Amino acid sequence: MSESRPVALDAMGGDHAPHEIVAGAVHAVRERGLSVVLVGSPRVLYEALADHDATNDVPIVRAEEALAMDEGALASLRRPRSSIAVACHLVRRGDACAVVSAGSTAGVVATGRLRLKPQQGVLRPAIAVALPTVPTPTVLLDAGANAEVKPEALVQFAHLGTAYAELAFGVEHPRVGLLTIGSEAEKGNKLVKRAHELLEGSPGVRFIGNVEGYDLLAGKADVIVTDGFTGNVALKTMEGAVRYAFGELRTSIGSGRLARLGALLQRSRLRELRRRLDAEAHGGAVLLGLNGTVVIAHGSSRAPAISAACQLAADLAKGGVVARIGERVNAVPRHHRRW
Repeated sequence: MSESRPVALDAMGGDHAPHEIVAGAVHAVRERGLSVVLVGSPRVLYEALADHDATNDVPIVRAEEALAMDEGALASLRRPRSSIAVACHLVRRGDACAVVSAGSTAGVVATGRLRLKPQQGVLRPAIAVALPTVPTPTVLLDAGANAEVKPEALVQFAHLGTAYAELAFGVEHPRVGLLTIGSEAEKGNKLVKRAHELLEGSPGVRFIGNVEGYDLLAGKADVIVTDGFTGNVALKTMEGAVRYAFGELRTSIGSGRLARLGALLQRSRLRELRRRLDAEAHGGAVLLGLNGTVVIAHGSSRAPAISAACQLAADLAKGGVVARIGERVNAVPRHHRRW
């Protein structure tokens, strides 16, 4: 049973590893009741656990190496005993239910593909990110795993995203939009135009047509598909815009007595808005399409974000996200499989 197996947490990946990662693991175990195993250097991790009086709460699995944050996909081949590789091996062997890492995205994606392998029928695993729309989050994919793809891959991303939206957020018959530069079917480059044609005739996909950049947070679609290059740029642009807006809001609030009074009266709503727009509160991105659950936390994640990522990974593993994707991909009639 997946719920009886721990989450394998890459303790050496991230800008603030290992101390913030260890603190996140301790929080996940003590406050969320999760089972977590830390993967990394035993000496370093034992000392970090001792700071929280948690040496008996979180087990450690040895890993001889670690991927640096500036290392790319090739590092997965150069460092076969890295902490992320060992974490993936634990999942493949059945000793862990999921992997969580705040390490290099390129390194995590490459290692995941190498160690866990894509699911049968999956062309390209994709990174799915939950955007903070209401009443339910919008799933954006791909957010950076594949800079260049074929139109057929975008169709498959629609299936991956649909399965994720159904399982993670309880959305029935998710609406799928294709990110491009105009709502008309003929808008976009060759990739988008062909993908639009394929999505219109794809069984099992509730395709609503093209969506644009300003629709990302509008809740117009439950799933938005694009290539990894466009998706990553869109995601980081949106994150930057949110940070800028909150910076300006803080400046305005501190500009006068009336502004501070207004903020005090609205502080609960402001606090909720900030929580909803905080990407780290949602646990991170999910690498869909592998034979194992992989959650990629933000590289700058602190302990609360790591704890949330462990919760997301455990929930997805318990819900059977891998099996759900496999069922959806294999349910597509062969004469409609253009991938």
